[in-house]
Amino acid sequence: MRGATGAGPNWLVRLGELPVALRALFLAAFVNRAGMFVFPLLAVYLVRGKGLSTGGAGLLISVGSTGLLVGSLLSGPLCDLRGRRPALVCALLLNAVGYLGLATLNGPPWSYAVLLFVALVGMGMFGPACNTLIADLATPEQRPFAYTISYIGNNLGMGVGPLLGGVAAAYSYHVMFAGNILAGLVCVALVMVWVPRDDRVAHGEASGSPRAAEGKAFRGVLGDTHVLLVVLVSFFYVAPLIGLEYLLPLSVTTVLHESAGLVGVVYTINSVIVVGFGLAIEKRIPRYSTKMLLITAGLLWTLGVALLVLAFSLTTVLLSTVVWTLGEIIASVVIPTYIADHVQERLVGSFMALNGFVLGLARLVVPAGLGFIWQAHGDRSTFVTLLLIPLAGMAAFALLRIRNPAAAQALAPPAATAEPTRK
Repeated sequence: MRGATGAGPNWLVRLGELPVALRALFLAAFVNRAGMFVFPLLAVYLVRGKGLSTGGAGLLISVGSTGLLVGSLLSGPLCDLRGRRPALVCALLLNAVGYLGLATLNGPPWSYAVLLFVALVGMGMFGPACNTLIADLATPEQRPFAYTISYIGNNLGMGVGPLLGGVAAAYSYHVMFAGNILAGLVCVALVMVWVPRDDRVAHGEASGSPRAAEGKAFRGVLGDTHVLLVVLVSFFYVAPLIGLEYLLPLSVTTVLHESAGLVGVVYTINSVIVVGFGLAIEKRIPRYSTKMLLITAGLLWTLGVALLVLAFSLTTVLLSTVVWTLGEIIASVVIPTYIADHVQERLVGSFMALNGFVLGLARLVVPAGLGFIWQAHGDRSTFVTLLLIPLAGMAAFALLRIRNPAAAQALAPPAATAEPTRK
């Protein structure tokens, strides 16, 4: 329980108050992210290990990355029909199978695209399934903290993974793939041991007849239109993140003529800010309305990108990273919490999958769009475009009807007729 002052107890105490299944899930998510040796170095592997051209490797990765979209869409139905634990295990095994094929198969380029597609379907499924399980097992009061811990763990893993992957790849690409696969299998073991079965699915309580379930789901989506709009508009906050992942390495090396190693400094700063400020921001989230938080996130994104537009230099790149990371933290915690607080229980998996789909869509369209703008109008135009995106998101969130947790509780049916709450 929270202390009387509202500041809350020590974060280790709060972590201990979460269900053991969630603590195991956070560990599994960290191990999975830290073991993502392959994806950051995939282009290098395809060019040097498989002999593809740089253009061919880029095209192959773009085609294979559609697996992220498919995985996100599959995650919700699989969570609802088979349960959260099977969805997590399936995601991890698909990723391992795809990478095993990439490591061992010597075939035509299209076969690599197929195997990458399989691996990224698993990657796309994992995040939404994690968020759905957090919504199931954390109480409404615990959700912002739980999503913050999950987000911090993922960022720590992403900070460690490329470093370990680079060391492994320097020794052998097979070692790189083996480490990725082994990390996935360790996560499977953690999930199988600590994450409980979904008894509602096991006893058929979540579905009923297929036709009735479809009707309820359709009516539920209509009733949750405000959540649907919040998730869709969040694209305007995801797009800048994906855009900077694409633009900063190119700009640092071709515009500033600095070492590519400085790009790693950007990721390090991002991880340090997430770890250092994530929990502090989470404690303050309950003090403000959801709309205010989302507009603040957009403002931070806008200010961060504006620094790059006004004066692109190494100093502004590093300062910008500090500013926009704060906006990234707020949006990354508020969006899944809003879904978990306001969506009907049977639709949580589908909405978390839609949230993952928005991220996958941004990964598919943003680099291509910015690349075309850079080629046609120069590097500065890409940052100006990136500046307009969070401004559009702020305007949209300002116009939307966004509920707050207190309002959601006030609208809930009486206890005698309400659906069972998630525990």
